[in-house]
Amino acid sequence: MGRYLIRRLVHFIPVFLIATLLIYWLVFAMPGDPIRALGGERAMPQSVQDALNEHYNLDKPFFQQYYLYVTGLFQGDFGINFRNRPVWDILIEKIPVTARLALVAFAFEVVIGLLAGIVAGVRKQKFFDTLVLFSTLIVISIPIFVLGFLAQLMIGLRLDWLPISGIAEGWISYLLPGLVLGSVSLAYVARLTRTSLVENLRADYVRTARAKGLSNSRVIGIHALRNSMIPVVTFLAVDLGALMGGAIITETIFNIPGIGREVFQGVLSQEGTVVVGITTFLVLVYMVTSLLVDLLYSALDPRIRYE
Repeated sequence: MGRYLIRRLVHFIPVFLIATLLIYWLVFAMPGDPIRALGGERAMPQSVQDALNEHYNLDKPFFQQYYLYVTGLFQGDFGINFRNRPVWDILIEKIPVTARLALVAFAFEVVIGLLAGIVAGVRKQKFFDTLVLFSTLIVISIPIFVLGFLAQLMIGLRLDWLPISGIAEGWISYLLPGLVLGSVSLAYVARLTRTSLVENLRADYVRTARAKGLSNSRVIGIHALRNSMIPVVTFLAVDLGALMGGAIITETIFNIPGIGREVFQGVLSQEGTVVVGITTFLVLVYMVTSLLVDLLYSALDPRIRYE
């Protein structure tokens, strides 16, 4: 386990460098001059433009810009936006908001998605199984922004059950956007759990356990379900990173001041440093979650060993 962990940590370095290089290139290779855009309709004096380009290293060759950015990252510097505010301060302010939203969405996925998938898998080809397959297919087929507006209209406005905008009411403000954000992933979790459980219930070791006289609940809960969780845990771990970074549409619809909306505003205002800094942080989240899920495999299936 120790050698495997060290190898994975070593692999983080090239993965991180390649990912950040692609992100940096995609953002700063976009057409347009962000410094000139700061002046709006009024032309900015050339001397001011030159000073700002020098201050933000935009006057240097691309790879030199990237080198300065990466060396700053290893010192904890995620860059500075055009209002001279460190991107790290923005992350510290916005991450708790997005983390709460992601945790609410993740809780919906785990609780509702797993329960629906397990019951559907155990009751294969019964009414509840058909209901789960049909309802999850509908959710997957509807775009997230449509689900968001429908949830606001039906649950927030007509039924007046939950707030539809902002975070002024605390945790309850995150319930509706969290349900919308996690709805598609919830559907995938339910379908993946159901499929994996149905497949494992047909396996030889399950038939052997039943032949030994074990109860149905023990066969399902201890043997079949444990092995069925491996692909589900993989999806959930990857999706947790996606929830942290993929909330742009949801945060915009529900006016949630998180990092997703900050990225959206950064793209609109051509704040390349903000976009790159936040996206780089999300790369680190993905890398850590992928490592944790790999370590969880051996706990779920004792046959998996890391040499």
